[in-house]
Amino acid sequence: MTPPRSTREHIMHSALRVIGEHGIGGLTNRRVAKEAGISLGSLTYHFASQRDLLRESLLLFVEDEARRITAIADSLAESVRGLAEAAAAAEAALTQMAMGPEELGVYEVYLHSARDPELHEAALRCFAAYDRVATTTLTLLGVTEPERVARHVVALVTGSQLRRLATGADDAAGIAEGLIMLLAGTDWSASTG
Repeated sequence: MTPPRSTREHIMHSALRVIGEHGIGGLTNRRVAKEAGISLGSLTYHFASQRDLLRESLLLFVEDEARRITAIADSLAESVRGLAEAAAAAEAALTQMAMGPEELGVYEVYLHSARDPELHEAALRCFAAYDRVATTTLTLLGVTEPERVARHVVALVTGSQLRRLATGADDAAGIAEGLIMLLAGTDWSASTG
């Protein structure tokens, strides 16, 4: 059972859905309040500016994702013994990830962060979290120099997820092959099964 969200968290998820449906330019306090089912006053009580709302929404989303992905990575590390098996399991896990308006909204905020120094810092923190999860997973799977490889794995996965969003593809086909190609060039110390 999912614990109930605080009003603040509910507003942040609602903002990401609004961005996913209307883009950053379509983000208005009225739309967010309507999506969240709250009053405009409640929205402004929780967030003084849209920049604050964007930054906090992005950080919350990534915190939730990092927690979820870490759990998946931990279960993979306990059961997966080879490169091909690990890549296939990662692709299956990514296929199960939701790819709706909220996820699209996150990508919109990432792009917008290139033009907004405050959001830029949040995006850096988000990708650092992804890199930590990838490093932990690669370490558990026996990849040498996991820190060096992690950012490339994150780039591959992020790009593949962006492709899914942009094309409407239902699966994460090709991620396993890409991971194998990327990791085959590293000193993989576990069995390549």
